Amino acid sequence: MVRIIAGRARGRRLEVPRGDGTRPTSDKVRGALFDALAHALGGACDDARVLDLFAGAGTLGLEAWSRGARHVTFVERDRRAAAVLRRNVEAARADAAVVVRPVAAFLAGPPSPFDLVLLDPPYAAGAVEPTLTALHAGGWLAPEALVCVEHPSGGRLIPPAGLVEAWSRTYGGTSLTVLEAVEA
Repeated sequence: MVRIIAGRARGRRLEVPRGDGTRPTSDKVRGALFDALAHALGGACDDARVLDLFAGAGTLGLEAWSRGARHVTFVERDRRAAAVLRRNVEAARADAAVVVRPVAAFLAGPPSPFDLVLLDPPYAAGAVEPTLTALHAGGWLAPEALVCVEHPSGGRLIPPAGLVEAWSRTYGGTSLTVLEAVEA
């Protein structure tokens, strides 16, 4: 069972698409990420504009919304996963938009700066580095924006120019790295 851990929608169960195409972030990892954002990194969800890329069922973005984000934009290319995501957004009554498009195509469009970006691509896709570069180079990051990356443990994430590591932890086979946008 996947649920929202804390905030205004605490305890709300979230639907997850069948099959192995979607890998929702576990409660333990989500809790650790959002606790770090709230404490060590200064409450990054409070009134934030959030972008959830490779959104799947929306567990990360809905957790951010529940914990005080103003608005969440979800980007998910898989129509089946996006249909489940829309149902989760409606059930949580979240202020959110669901965009059904590949992330690279979305980021090639006109930018709108976000305060917090949640990035959890399929581990085998090799999408982390190109997505981080597109976010920074494309003007998608507000000043001092945070980018939270979920990636497989065992390797170190090297941020592109304009992003610096603020925090990193490993939980079994999953690593979380939080990057902060800095002026070049």
